[in-house]
Amino acid sequence: MEIRKLQRLIVDALEDVKAQDIKVFNTEHLTALFERVIIASGTSNRQTKALAASVRDKVKAAGGDVISMEGEDVGEWVLVDTGDAIVHIMQPALRQYYNLEEIWGEKPVRLKAAGTKAGAKASAQDDDEEEADEAAPAPARRKAK
Repeated sequence: MEIRKLQRLIVDALEDVKAQDIKVFNTEHLTALFERVIIASGTSNRQTKALAASVRDKVKAAGGDVISMEGEDVGEWVLVDTGDAIVHIMQPALRQYYNLEEIWGEKPVRLKAAGTKAGAKASAQDDDEEEADEAAPAPARRKAK
């Protein structure tokens, strides 16, 4: 599955179960093992488990692979490995303590908000514009004479 489609699918699955503070990072330059790290927060053990289940179910329904899931038994930190993307679903205290953004967060990926169903369709069509690792410089302005 193409990486932009996979990351949009994962983010949509997380948003469906009301994940908080979703971050996507491009890790292609750091490791050959996976291309994206996605980090999200859940407010309880039950929600983190539900978020992981949502990611698993949506990826499988779209024909993708879920290689493994870890941490479902406790639910404080659940990891979903989809091959090209690793999803960390953590409770806020653990997320703050381990600060994975510091390790993987060198190149954040900006996603367009899916918002409504119409917005979701539009963002799926605009996937080629979805990824922006670094902000483009603003064009120079001419001075008025």
